[in-house]
Amino acid sequence: MANYHGNVTSMAQRAPDAAAPVIRTIGFAELGRALRRGWEDFKAVPSHAILLCVIYPVLGLVLARAVLGYSVIPLLFPLAAGFALIGPFAALGLYEMSRRRERREPATAWDALEVVRSPSFGAMLGLGVLLLALFVTWVATAQAIYIAAFGYAGVTGFSDFATRVLTTPQGWWLIVVGCGVGFLFALVALCISVVSFPLMLERHAGAGDAMVTSLRAVAHNPVPMAAWGLIVAVLLVAGTLPFFLGLAVVIPLLGHATWHLYRETIEPELNPQPLPLRPHRERKPAADFPANLFPWRRWE
Repeated sequence: MANYHGNVTSMAQRAPDAAAPVIRTIGFAELGRALRRGWEDFKAVPSHAILLCVIYPVLGLVLARAVLGYSVIPLLFPLAAGFALIGPFAALGLYEMSRRRERREPATAWDALEVVRSPSFGAMLGLGVLLLALFVTWVATAQAIYIAAFGYAGVTGFSDFATRVLTTPQGWWLIVVGCGVGFLFALVALCISVVSFPLMLERHAGAGDAMVTSLRAVAHNPVPMAAWGLIVAVLLVAGTLPFFLGLAVVIPLLGHATWHLYRETIEPELNPQPLPLRPHRERKPAADFPANLFPWRRWE
């Protein structure tokens, strides 16, 4: 009897661990495969991906314009680098499209919006707000570092800014401190979100469980995950060069690739629990718009 109770207790203690996602060991080959498959997804639905991501170049231009009163040039690099912080949340629709293509289901812009109806969308939104707060904190910190180095005096152009940063002791200090602090922000974002959103999308995990799994994935594969973070940073900076318009290609590529990185990193569920079917949502014609607002009138 004592042995029976001991076995029951041991099984109960192992249950949470058994339910936790299993982390695979990955290498640089898996990173390359994730990027290739992400590019294939982008080529398969390029128009939809660009439509989904057109807001991000616009967002970059709006953010740049918002700081023109101070001086946009010193903050261009922090803004560009900051996309790495909010990118995992911004690419939710892209994860959904990759998931649907993987299952050979329709993958259109309309289908991508189904992510809003996910049971875990609230958790995704909560983690997205956390990443947005991290982004705002980073931009404010970068501005404070620049002011500490050069004061409140503005710059007259890119050449003036480059001369200050590259040829003065204050500029060298700015590069070292700015890159060091930016690395810490990027490290936090990577650790808590590298597989979090795909996990919440597929397994409907809570935000806390998803972040813990993401931390475990980074701890299990520190070198490949560091390389992935470097790839993301380089591509995002490259995408901002032509007035942020390159992000219309870089964002969908990284979004699709992140889904495939999740597939490479997390073992599939052996016995996935089916969710109850969602009620079919009738698409109502525009001609019935007034009546659609009062469905009980039709029943009468």
